[in-house]
Amino acid sequence: MALFKKARGKGIGSLATSLFNQRRRVATFAAAGLAVAVGYHVVFGHNGLTVYEQKRQETISLDRQLNDLNRDNDRLQGHVDRLQSDPNAIEHQAREELHYTRPGEVIITLPPDPKKP
Repeated sequence: MALFKKARGKGIGSLATSLFNQRRRVATFAAAGLAVAVGYHVVFGHNGLTVYEQKRQETISLDRQLNDLNRDNDRLQGHVDRLQSDPNAIEHQAREELHYTRPGEVIITLPPDPKKP
């Protein structure tokens, strides 16, 4: 209403100009609001930058775990290969785990160190 009262005394040309200026202001605020909303979504949205950074850190951690597991797997595969082909490795394993001895040998087992948990 105030717009029409202001423009009534000035004529149709000034009414059109003021409507145009009002429409431009509203469009500018709408575009600014949309830009803020899009920016917020880009940073904090479902697939935003914060989620991307978390996923990147998780990927790095999983790659490290995968490398560690691959190293362990290679080490264990080498151990299996030695046990399948090397009689000395088989004897060593039997002596360590099963406490086997050769004839005439005696095993002496010491009590555990009380300082170590």
